[in-house]
Amino acid sequence: MPISLGDLASRFGCELIGDPDALVSDVASLQNAGPKSLSFLSGSAYLTELPKTKAAAVILRKQDAASCPVNAFLSEQPYAMYARMAAIVCPEPVLPPGIHASAIIASSAIVAPSAHIAANVVISDRVRVGENTAIGAGSVIGPDCELGRDCHLVANVTLVKRVKIANHCVIHPGVVIGADGFGNAMTPEGWVKVPQLGGVIIGNDVEIGANTTIDCGAIGDTVIDDGVRLDNLVMIAHNVKVGAHTALAGMTGIAGSTTIGKRCMFAGQGGAVGHITICDDVIVAAKSFISKDITEPGTYAASFPAENAKSWAKQVARFRRLGSLIDRVKKLEK
Repeated sequence: MPISLGDLASRFGCELIGDPDALVSDVASLQNAGPKSLSFLSGSAYLTELPKTKAAAVILRKQDAASCPVNAFLSEQPYAMYARMAAIVCPEPVLPPGIHASAIIASSAIVAPSAHIAANVVISDRVRVGENTAIGAGSVIGPDCELGRDCHLVANVTLVKRVKIANHCVIHPGVVIGADGFGNAMTPEGWVKVPQLGGVIIGNDVEIGANTTIDCGAIGDTVIDDGVRLDNLVMIAHNVKVGAHTALAGMTGIAGSTTIGKRCMFAGQGGAVGHITICDDVIVAAKSFISKDITEPGTYAASFPAENAKSWAKQVARFRRLGSLIDRVKKLEK
C-alpha cells in the first residue's frame, strides 16, 4: 500500500530532505530500486551505488546526504530505521481469526476467538492460545503449553511440553521447543536416561529461526529472555539461560546449564560448554568456543582460519613438538 514520505517522516520523527508528497510502495537495494522503492545505505561498502540509485527515497546518515540524488531520510541508525519503515511499507499479511476444519483441539485447551489456527494443527490438553496469535499449518502444541498474544508460529512448529511463550514472538518452520535434553547417567550396564521434568520459558519479542531446537529443563526451566534473536539451526540445551536482547547466529551450540548475559552476540558456529556463566555485552567470534566463565565484557575469538593443507600439516607437526620443546627449555633454564 503506497505511503507518502511525509507520513513516514512524521511517524518516525525522521528528518526528510525532498518531496514529502512522494510515495513509496515497496523496498529494494540501492542497485535494484525503482521510482516507488524505499532503500537505505548503512555502510561504506555500497557508497558507490548511491549516486546511481533510482529509489524514491534512501535512508542514510547526514554525512552521506550530499551524494544522494533522490529524496533522503536522515538517521544515525539507517538500518534500524529501514527496518521500522519497511514494516509499514510492506506489512505482514493479517491472518483471519478462525480454526481450520482439519485442526484437532483438545477439549481442555483454551483458544482465543481472535486466534488463527491453520490446517492440520494439533493442540493438546491444557493449552492456552492468546489473542491474535497465529499457529501455522502442521504445527503441534503439546500439553501444558501457553502462547501469549500476537505470536506467529509460521508452520510445522513443535512445542513438545510445558512451553510458555510470552507476547509478540515469531517462530519459524521446523523449530522444536521443549524436547528432552541430553541427560544420561552411565552405569556398568550402560546408559540410564535422566527424566527431563522442567519446561521452557520464552519472553516477549523473541524470534527463533528455522530448525532451531530448545530443550526443556531437566528439573528447572530453560529460559530465553525478552528480545532474544536465535538464527536458524541453533541448539540450546537443557537449563540454559539466555539474557535479554542476546543474538545467536546460525549453528551456534550452547551446552546445558550455561548462563549467557544480556546483549551478547555469538557469530556463526560459536559455542559454549555447559555449566559456565558469560557476562553481559560479550561478543563471540565465528567458530569460537567458550570453555570457561567470562566475567569481562568484550570480544572473544579462538579459531584457525583455513589455509593450504600442506602448510597446515606443518603447523600441526610443530604443535605436537611443543611439549618436548618446553621440557628442553626448562632443562636449559636450570
